[in-house]
Amino acid sequence: MVKKILLVDDEKDLVDTIQILLEAKGYSVVSAHDGLAGLEKAKKEKPDLILLDVMMPNLNGYQLCREIKKDPNLKNTPIVMLTAKAQESDRFWGIESGADDYVTKPFDSLNLLETIKNNLK
Repeated sequence: MVKKILLVDDEKDLVDTIQILLEAKGYSVVSAHDGLAGLEKAKKEKPDLILLDVMMPNLNGYQLCREIKKDPNLKNTPIVMLTAKAQESDRFWGIESGADDYVTKPFDSLNLLETIKNNLK
């Protein structure tokens, strides 16, 4: 069964790059370019995993993560924060918001794929 990943990031070029990487590995990818659109897509698409940037318009990644974890239909969906915010405090707030994992940009493709695979188990 093909796993569906929701990618929420406001950097269109990065979304395209990650989408190509993930689709080459057999994942189905849907994307959104801001937090509110990400929340709507999560509710509509019911992804198997969500990749989430922190710094985005409308809802930031921490706020979006909390909203997803409050939703009974989405609360068990693994969330991987994928962000340039690399301070230990940023990681703390990501996990505190409900993220299951935290990957910093610039990221290593193999590390990202491994993190996704581990969180889909």
